Amino acid sequence: MAIRNTKGRGRLFDSVLDTVGDTPCIRITRIAPTHVKVYVKFEAFNPAGSVKDRLALNIIEAAEREGRLKPGQTVVEATSGNTGIGLAMVCAAKGYPLVVTMADSFSVERRKLMRFLGAKVVLTPRAQKGFGMYTKAKELAEENGWFLASQFETPANADIHENTTAQEILGDFKGEQLDYWITGYGTGGTVSGVARVLRRERPDTKIILTEPDNAAIVSSGYVNTRNEAHQPTESHPNFEPHPIQGWTPDFIPWVMQEAIDLAYFDELIPIPGNEGIEWSRRLAAEEGIFTGISGGSTFAVAMKVAEKAPEGSVMLMMLPDTGERYLSTPLFEGIEEEMTGEELAISMSTPSAQMVAE
Repeated sequence: MAIRNTKGRGRLFDSVLDTVGDTPCIRITRIAPTHVKVYVKFEAFNPAGSVKDRLALNIIEAAEREGRLKPGQTVVEATSGNTGIGLAMVCAAKGYPLVVTMADSFSVERRKLMRFLGAKVVLTPRAQKGFGMYTKAKELAEENGWFLASQFETPANADIHENTTAQEILGDFKGEQLDYWITGYGTGGTVSGVARVLRRERPDTKIILTEPDNAAIVSSGYVNTRNEAHQPTESHPNFEPHPIQGWTPDFIPWVMQEAIDLAYFDELIPIPGNEGIEWSRRLAAEEGIFTGISGGSTFAVAMKVAEKAPEGSVMLMMLPDTGERYLSTPLFEGIEEEMTGEELAISMSTPSAQMVAE
């Protein structure tokens, strides 16, 4: 095997924000069925580690272009974490104060990452779910004259996926077969934006959507009420807490409604969170791909689709983020801090630098 060589990116960057996007599509070779080709679009390659870097950047820059965000104005948003981390990066680079509202059920790592990037994090009671943190963000914006990022309603959300994520997929699969594209949803921006392009440019590609099996709100057929600004006015009655952080708040966002109304997905497959955890662990341990529970859950659905997919099918799925922001979640349960018995035995097999078992 030849020694690997690199040549750099062929350009210099004026800002970390210029590095958002152009994430790689990577083939899965060890754990995928042999009768199909399986690729993942690994969004952890974004500078703040998730697909939401795209959304965060476009929300701020669209508001700047349109004069809705003033220099030095505080930005506020409700988020389960990844959008908040992305916004914290963007606001730090551009000089905007940021306040994030987040239910206290989400991982501690997310709070620390946002605070490390200079944001203020206001926690809301987990019993009030996503709707509670959303209501808090609206109140703070109205009371203080802050800019509400509105990730669940803004056109900037799906637009950035139409203009970047979808174009990258077209470019990477130019001249290549692509039979299935598989994604979960949080705000709905990824599926709505990418599907606009795939329906037009790759109409033979089947779009598979997934959601937690115990929070299957899209497949329920009931759409929660919204006000004239398209903001939710209630928690969805079919929602139950689930471990797939970043997926499926307790309402159907307005951005997601486009994908529902225009039939942007060919099939909707629910998935239990424990299966997502299992596949995330396998992706890490057997492929070296370190993604979170949402990525593992998308991959789990892809494996179900693969069971019935014709010979030679090509599949691409979204892996939204890195696994590092899940250290305090069930994803890492059973991962020891101290040496296991097997590791201790390896240590004891040679005489130097031995740790004493407690």
